Amino acid sequence: MARINLLPWRAERRKQRQKEFMTLLGLAAAAGVLISFLIVMYYNGQIEGQQYRNQYLRNQITLVDEQIKEIEALDRKKANLLARKQVIEELQASRSQMVHLFDQLVRTIPEGVKLNTIKQAGSVLTLDGQAQSNARVSSYMRNLEESGWMANPDLSIIEAKGDDKGLPNAFSLKVQMVTPKQDDAAAEGEAVAGGAR
Repeated sequence: MARINLLPWRAERRKQRQKEFMTLLGLAAAAGVLISFLIVMYYNGQIEGQQYRNQYLRNQITLVDEQIKEIEALDRKKANLLARKQVIEELQASRSQMVHLFDQLVRTIPEGVKLNTIKQAGSVLTLDGQAQSNARVSSYMRNLEESGWMANPDLSIIEAKGDDKGLPNAFSLKVQMVTPKQDDAAAEGEAVAGGAR
């Protein structure tokens, strides 16, 4: 006689497959949760590391800003000291300049020329005076140019006026004060010293 299996094997196989599917689904969900957790932890670690680096950079920037302020304060002090030094050097250099200037004014005035006023504005001298003729003024300007302590004489006015019959021409000229070169100044000093003997 033929053997026939009357048990519901299809239903049992379906239950078995459904059980296997649920197990695999649970494992996949657990693996997904675990992978998601690891990814979140990794990125959280990266974010925290970047935040730590950012905070370190902010702290360093604050320190550098303080150092920049200190450097700027030192630069201001340095500029003030250099300005003072320059003023002192200018005063030191011009200390003897007035003596030479008056000496040269006396040496360069030709006969027939008289100075009435001398005005100084910075390194520019304005000389007002009277002269016998225009040629005397020209001679005076040449003498000023050759003196070494004055340069660029510029005649502003020359006109015939005044009560003095011997010096009828009034003039005004501007001249630039200069410091001669060291060789010229040394020779000038020797000449003045030789003349004083």
